[in-house]
Parts: sequence; C-alpha cells; structure tokens
Amino acid sequence: MVDRLSSLRSWTTFAGCALVVAILHWAQAVLVPVSLAILITFVLTPPVIWLQRRIGRLAAVLVVVTLVFSGLGLSTWAILRQTSNLSADLITYRANIRQKVRDVRGARSRGSVERLQSTLDEIKKDIGVDDGPRGTVTQPVVVSGQPLSGFSAFSWMGPFVEPASTAGFVVVLVLFMLLEREDLRDRLIGLIGHGHLAVTTKAFDEAGSRVSRQLLLQTLVNAIYGALAAAGLWVFGAPYPLFWGAVGAGLRFIPYIGPVIASVGPILISLAALPGWTRPLEVLGFYVLLELFTNLVLETVLYADAAGVSQVALLVAVAFWTWLWGPLGLLMATPLTVCLVVIGKHVPGLTFVATMLSDSPALAPEYGYYQRLLARDVAEAADLIDRFVKTQPAENVYDALLVPALNYAERDRLEDQLSTDDEQAVVDGTRELMNDGPLASDLVGASTETDEAEPTTEAPAPGGRQLRVLGYAANGEGDNLALDMLMRLLGGLPIVFEQRGTRLLAADLIRLVGQQNYDVVCIADLPPSAPSKTRYLVRRLHAAFPELSIVVGRWAPPALADDTMQPLVDAGATHVAATLLDTRHQLAELANRGTKPAPDQANAA
Repeated sequence: MVDRLSSLRSWTTFAGCALVVAILHWAQAVLVPVSLAILITFVLTPPVIWLQRRIGRLAAVLVVVTLVFSGLGLSTWAILRQTSNLSADLITYRANIRQKVRDVRGARSRGSVERLQSTLDEIKKDIGVDDGPRGTVTQPVVVSGQPLSGFSAFSWMGPFVEPASTAGFVVVLVLFMLLEREDLRDRLIGLIGHGHLAVTTKAFDEAGSRVSRQLLLQTLVNAIYGALAAAGLWVFGAPYPLFWGAVGAGLRFIPYIGPVIASVGPILISLAALPGWTRPLEVLGFYVLLELFTNLVLETVLYADAAGVSQVALLVAVAFWTWLWGPLGLLMATPLTVCLVVIGKHVPGLTFVATMLSDSPALAPEYGYYQRLLARDVAEAADLIDRFVKTQPAENVYDALLVPALNYAERDRLEDQLSTDDEQAVVDGTRELMNDGPLASDLVGASTETDEAEPTTEAPAPGGRQLRVLGYAANGEGDNLALDMLMRLLGGLPIVFEQRGTRLLAADLIRLVGQQNYDVVCIADLPPSAPSKTRYLVRRLHAAFPELSIVVGRWAPPALADDTMQPLVDAGATHVAATLLDTRHQLAELANRGTKPAPDQANAA
C-alpha cells in the first residue's frame, strides 16, 4: 500500500510538472512580457528607492522609467541605423574582400587542397560522372504585383506592430509595478503565505536581492566588456567601434552563445574592411584575450557565484527556456533559473529543484565521504579529505568526516540497509586513509589492537608525571578505529594512552584496571548503538574505583548524537563527550591538573 501511494505521488508530481510546462508554453504571449516586466522591476527597484527619498515615489518612478526606456529606445534606433549604414558600406569593401578571396584561392592552388581537388576531378572523369545535365538554362519567372493603395499601403508596418505593442505593454507594466510594489508584494504574500509568512517573506526577499544583484553585476561586467571592445577596435582601425562595443555588451546577456556572436561580427568586418591579414588577425587575438580577461578576471572578481546556479544546470536551463519561449526565453534564462532555485530552497515540496540547480554541494562533506566509501572509491574519499584539510585545521577532519562515516555505517547496518561486510568496508577504507592517505603525515603513534594493552610513547610532563589512560572499545571495529583517531589527537600531551583491542567482560576490565593502576579509563561507544552496555560498565567501574576518572566518548554528528548524556553521568562517568576534540580537551585538563578529580567535580558535556 505504501509503495502504491509513493508511486501515485510520483506520477502526480510528474503530471503536475508537465501541466505547468504546457501552460507556460501555451500562455507565452502573456507570460513572457509579464516575466520580462517583473525582472526589469527587480533591477529598477534599488535606484527608485534611492531616488524616491529625495523627490517622492511618483517622480522617482517616472524619472527612472523614462531614462531607462528612452536609453534603450535610442540604443535600439542607433543600432538599427548603424546596421543600415554598415550594409551600405559593405559595397565599398568589395575590392578588399576580392583580394582576400584571391589570396585564399592562391594558397589553396599551391597546397594539398588543390591536388586533392584535381585527383577527385580525374576520378570523376574516369568513371563517367558528370556535374549534371547540360542544356538550356531556364529563366526564372518574375511575378510582379500591383502597387498597393489605400490602407494596404501600410501593410509594411505589420512586422513592427507586435514587437511595439509588446514593448509598450512591458513599459506600462513596469511603471505600475514600481508604483505599487509594496501592495503587490503584500497581496502575493497574503495569497501564498497564510501559515507560511516567514518562509514566503524570506523567499521574496532572497529572490529580489539575488536577481537584482545578478543582473546589476552582469550589467557592470558587460559594460566594461563593451567599453574595452570599442577601445580595442578603435585602436586597430576597425569601422564602427562604438556600434560593435554596444552590440557586444548587449549580446553578453545571452548565456554561452552571446559572447561568441558578439565577437563574430567585428572579426568578419575587420576581414572585409582592413587591408591585408595582419590587422584582422590582431582583432581576432584581441577578442580572444578580451574574452579570457572577462571570464577569468572580471567575472571572477565581480560576478563569481552571483547567480547561485551550477554551470551544468544553467546550460540545461538555457536550452529549456529557449525551447519554451524562444529568444526572449534565452535572454531571461539566468534570472528565471535563479528564481526557481530560490523557490526550491524555501518550498518543501520543491526541494529537489534547488538540489538539481543550485551551485551548493548536493551532499554535505560527511555524506559525500561516506558515499564514496560505500562505492569502494577510496581515491575520491582521499580527495575529499585532502580538500577539507586545505581549508580547515587537520584535527577537525576526524569529527567532521571520519567519525560520521562510522556512525552512518553502524546506523544503516542496524536498520538492515547495509550488510556487515559493507560496514567493515567503510571501517577498512577509513583505516587505510588514516595510514596511507592525506592524514598519514599527521600520524603520532601506532594503535595497538592485541590482547595485551601496549602503551604509546608520549612526552613526559614538566614534573615528570604522565597521565595513564586506558582506551576501551565498547562494541566493534568502529569504536577501535575511533580510539586510534583519539590517540593521534593526543600527540604531544603528557599522556600514556594504552588501547585495549579485545573486548573484555566487566569483571576482566575491572581486574585489569586494578592491576595496572590507570588514572583514566576512556570508553568509546559510537552512536547510534544504545549506551546500555557502556552505562553498565561505567557503573561497575565506579563502584570498584570511586576515584577513577571515567571518560565516555559518544562521538557522533549532531543528527545522531544522544539527546542527553545524563544517564551516563548518573552511572558514574566523569565526562561524556560528543566529539573527539572535546575528549582530548578533557584528558589534557586531567593531565595538566596532575591529580585525580574528586567525584563531586564530575561534569558532563
């Protein structure tokens, strides 16, 4: 029954997504200008807020909207005018183009291409293949219509009516959205956010700030790119440098293919207009260097991670929005994808969207490390450790990556999701990485897992006294390995750490402690195993040696940590720690104190 409900829920989700996509495609005539108006509103809101404090809202909105859309209109008119002039000037470049064609043909006639062409022609003659039937050439029939008269004379305006009406609709919509932005925000929050007011408010704020930041930074980067492109083309003598700079800045708003298209035009026009081959090749090299500078310097400094979308996800999103809404979808792909990431982050049912599209790691480091060990990929697990120790202190890697993997393996085995052999593989992989991987250089001593406890060699205390600690693994190999990690962390302290590698009965453990006269017994018992056995051992040890310090390690990440340590403290534990570093800190305090604490000084983490 549960499987059926899960399958039904999956199919319902798929059908809902397909329905949403169908509606987006069917209603694009309305949704595209509305989406474009919303994105422009996001960009214009910061300057409007800044200006309305000085001249009022209505005046601020009118000034900003007038300046922005007048500038866009004038830029569009100038680009169309320059395009028309450029088309007319191409005729004057005819001689230069013919000379370059002759150069190419001359190079081909002297090279292997011409020899290959001659060979193919000879083969065609030998096998009797001709280029086609030779006969009379038919003349094309030209059909001319009557001159247009009346209202039909204005039919040439047809192609411009729809773009002009869409642009007008966008301008009016932006104007009213800026004037009534608080009212629209409150209505949307009231519609969506009843019972989820905090989540909805955070989603709107994050979407607005992230989209505004992404578009503003992209505009800044593109403006610098356009200015550098115009300056470079002017230096090289290419025609219309301001035109190509403006076109390049605008085309860079289109992800991936925009920069390529922006460079093709100037390179081709330089081939047509500039004499010889040196200058056109210099223009080609200039655009290569400009693109590298923009990607590696400008975008890294000003625009890195501004969108919060992974590169692969953005590429797929560009293809999707282009297929759905055409050229305008291509232009709006990045901000629309950013909005989807924000929605997926704050809406529980759409978490998978944020996981698929966001540039944040899909798996937390400890889960990634555990997953690699499950896949028997020790090499990539070593890479994860290596990346971790490069950004954080090496001593944190045990609590952050290695111990959680042992906890997760034990949890999955207890829940019958993992076999004993698979759990052992996780333990063996972690032990191998400790001895041979990035952590090998941090080795301060070798663990002893024999029937007899064998001491490590540590630096003596200033007074000559060393704290004698017995490490005891309550359950299995994971606890033993965790004690090995603790021993590495104790390097340099005046502590003699002796690890018991074989599990003992409570009576045998008490006898060993009495014979060796240890100062501290450290019991490792990794969650999620129940602490009942450890609690029994602590009670027996405390009853036999009331002054003995008993430190219990319930080392685990917060998700698997015990809710309370009090039962172990009540049983007689001196200290119960949830991390290896906390245990090291407690043992260091005992070693520096040089005396055994009284029972009334016991504490719990």
